[in-house]
Amino acid sequence: MLSLRPIRRFCHASAAAAAIVSSDCTSSRSLSNHIQNPKPIEAPALERLKAERDPDRLFQLFIANAHNRVVIENRFAFEDTIFRLAGARRFDYIEKILEQQKTLKQGRREGFIVRIIMLYGKAGMTKHALDTFYDMHFYGCRRTVKSFNAALKVLTETRDLETINDFLRKVPEKFAIEVDIFSVNIVIKAFCEMGFLNEAYLVMIEMEKLGIKPDVITYTTLMSALYKNNQGQIGNGLWNLMVLKGCLPNLATFNVRIQFLVNKRRAWDANTLMGIMQGLGISPDEVTYNLVIKGFCQARLLEMAKRVYSALHGRGYKPNVKIYQTMIHYLCKHGDFDLAYTMCKDCMEKNWFPNVDTIQTLLKGLKKKEQFGRAKFILTLAQRRVPPFSETHLGALRSILSRNQDGLGKQGIS
Repeated sequence: MLSLRPIRRFCHASAAAAAIVSSDCTSSRSLSNHIQNPKPIEAPALERLKAERDPDRLFQLFIANAHNRVVIENRFAFEDTIFRLAGARRFDYIEKILEQQKTLKQGRREGFIVRIIMLYGKAGMTKHALDTFYDMHFYGCRRTVKSFNAALKVLTETRDLETINDFLRKVPEKFAIEVDIFSVNIVIKAFCEMGFLNEAYLVMIEMEKLGIKPDVITYTTLMSALYKNNQGQIGNGLWNLMVLKGCLPNLATFNVRIQFLVNKRRAWDANTLMGIMQGLGISPDEVTYNLVIKGFCQARLLEMAKRVYSALHGRGYKPNVKIYQTMIHYLCKHGDFDLAYTMCKDCMEKNWFPNVDTIQTLLKGLKKKEQFGRAKFILTLAQRRVPPFSETHLGALRSILSRNQDGLGKQGIS
């Protein structure tokens, strides 16, 4: 008797194969439909915030992502949004965003509240910034000198001498906050910028009596303001006081004093001071070299300026656009158009450009020396500037050489 098992197996296998084929066809159709009708992929929130230009949509987008950690923990996205809303004068939106942020769990972190204080300050909303500081206990956030300094920094932007003084004297006592040297430096910098140099000095003296020792930033800020206000003797006295108290000058302090010496046409003294700082183990930077070069150029000591320029290269520094500008300007002024051309070509090829007046002087000098090929090359480089010079400026440069077009075509570049 024949067994039916193989036949049954075959039937089952056929049915299974058919089911598989059917399933594969269904899956294939489904996949085909999915490919033909893809679900739109939404750009990440940070990208959308960055790209949005409409203040209303920007606000709605930020609010929609108010609990998105990627957004609220991203300092750039936060600041950029507030700056753009401030630019659009939508201070109502700024208030809604920042007040809502205070209610998040991050609002219990002082660093997060400091950011909100500073953002209110940068938007020009000083009262909101100070209210945030005064109300920190409502968010369960402890005040320290960090949030005090943030509020103080915002307040100094008002340039209100009396209010700043009151805040500095009364608030620390009210909230049991110990001010630090950063607090002192914030106030001194603000007073110096406002022109209240005596008051700035008195703040330093009073705080020192309270045990807050001035640091090199304190002295440098005061000296810079004194030198700029033509009070060199007091500035020098402060330098001596700083050294006597064991506070050594840093690079910024030396640059401030070298700047003063150069302004007083004391190029040799500036050069000597640069040597002293090197002897103390403080390396000059591009600012130092530029100041000393400028000092020698102003004193018509171009050979010394060239030596300092060479020393800059010898120490591994590369000239920046300010050094090129200084050298080219004074080389042209004193008639050394060959070296001026070489330097101008070098810096222009790096997309660093002297100002238009300096380029004009160089073109006139090269034209006078009948170096038309060089003049044409400088003009060509000027026309390639990115971003470009204005058509007015380029027209002025072209006009210098317009009468010598025939010569320009015949002369080569050397």
